[in-house]
Amino acid sequence: MQRRTFLQGLAAAALGCGHPVFGETPSATPPRLLILIALKGGNDGLNTLIPFADPAYYALRPRLAIPRDRVLPLSEREGLHPSLESLMPIWNDRELAVIRGVGYPEPNLSHFRSSDIWETASSSDQVLTRGWLDRTFAQPGWPSGRSIDGVVIGREDNGCLRGGAGRVITLSDPKSFRRRARHLGAPIDAQVDVQVDTQPRQAPLQHILALQRAIQAAAERLQPAALETEFPANRFGRQARAACEVIANRERLGLAVVHLTLPGFDTHRGQSGKHARLLRQLADGLACLRAELKILNVWQDTLVLTYSEFGRRPRENANAGTDHGTASLQLALGGRVKGGLHGEAIGLAHLDSHGNPVATLDFRRLYATILERWWRLDSQAVLSKRLAPVNFLA
Repeated sequence: MQRRTFLQGLAAAALGCGHPVFGETPSATPPRLLILIALKGGNDGLNTLIPFADPAYYALRPRLAIPRDRVLPLSEREGLHPSLESLMPIWNDRELAVIRGVGYPEPNLSHFRSSDIWETASSSDQVLTRGWLDRTFAQPGWPSGRSIDGVVIGREDNGCLRGGAGRVITLSDPKSFRRRARHLGAPIDAQVDVQVDTQPRQAPLQHILALQRAIQAAAERLQPAALETEFPANRFGRQARAACEVIANRERLGLAVVHLTLPGFDTHRGQSGKHARLLRQLADGLACLRAELKILNVWQDTLVLTYSEFGRRPRENANAGTDHGTASLQLALGGRVKGGLHGEAIGLAHLDSHGNPVATLDFRRLYATILERWWRLDSQAVLSKRLAPVNFLA
């Protein structure tokens, strides 16, 4: 086997692994499961949770405002976009939290920079190179069993998982991952046609060989799963299905985090139809995810949280879209979630000098909640400051 062919096969298997050791048995009880969903592009929170009782909403959005009779009411003043109808049973079961006013001080409206802030849990004037979850994996209280800490579904950057402390794999779907891992071949030492004659060359090669062994070991543990739920035949539906296939192997993998991505929320023009389709994909996928995780008997130990780099500006633009904004909302779902509205409603009467709402809930408080109340870890050690958790977990 030529070295170039071997490296191409290794890249195709798509393993990003800080500590590529999968041969040992995972911890008997994996940490509670966290599923993060990135809404890439900046989701319009104002048309996700609609302040239908506020006349300013309709004044700011003469074309984009959702008519009052189409809103799915959650309270006397606010309700969900009609495309989120699949979430209503979850809301009625008190397993959906809508967390309002989420953002950070001195917001940055660059997609790249604001995503980086969210994924590293940095301040707006601070640049960190490691994701907040990677720092979590390095904490003394994190389970020490040589397991898979996280799985990234799709081809996106692993964002909040990047850094090297965790054992993380990236895959499009488990079947493809297993097939590509098999193509790497075995045993490794008999197949690599490379002469190692100096120490400087030996270390990189050993790292590559360790990655190959890690891929093969992970693929062996990732067994086919017979799921009972029919998932939507769209990108997010396929990701949600792949997530459930991976989670079905959770005891063998020792899995703690699954990361999904739904892109397309940068709705500068023609927002109405595009945003409705994206929200429908999200809601239908989440509903199926919940149904299958209940069948797998892990819903009670699963927390699903969305995040998006920023919201959209309240006033619609000349292209029937919305421009980059600031404060928005995020959704949290799970068997231990305290359903309801959390945080302060967006105040349209008090916009900043750029016409954007002011955040009232620092996004890092969501992470503090996960660290302290979900995983029982010291959040200050990860976030470098003490932040009050948000009361959305039982």
